[in-house]
Amino acid sequence: MRKTDKKMDKALVKALTEVCDIALKDYDGFEWVTHSVNYNNFPESLSVVCVFDTNEQLERTDLGGIYTLINEKLLSIGIKLNDIRRHVDFDTEENCAVENNGNWKERFN
Repeated sequence: MRKTDKKMDKALVKALTEVCDIALKDYDGFEWVTHSVNYNNFPESLSVVCVFDTNEQLERTDLGGIYTLINEKLLSIGIKLNDIRRHVDFDTEENCAVENNGNWKERFN
């Protein structure tokens, strides 16, 4: 990873940590957020995953608010995405437990 990539990744982690802190307070069942990125194709390759505890909690959530929150935090560090919805996915602990025996590493591969 180049020095500039490391700097961007650090800023990205900080911004997504802020997203997580806000979402934990504002969205029932929100658990955590993660991301993956290939800096050779950045920002197009950026993928953010928001994880909720249960499918029911995810279904009751206003996803528009989460998209807006993530987009605002990314813009604050200079990352402008044309369509935030292409870069953000949602999942649940419930789905991972059923489909991958709770193994997130396996689920993300």
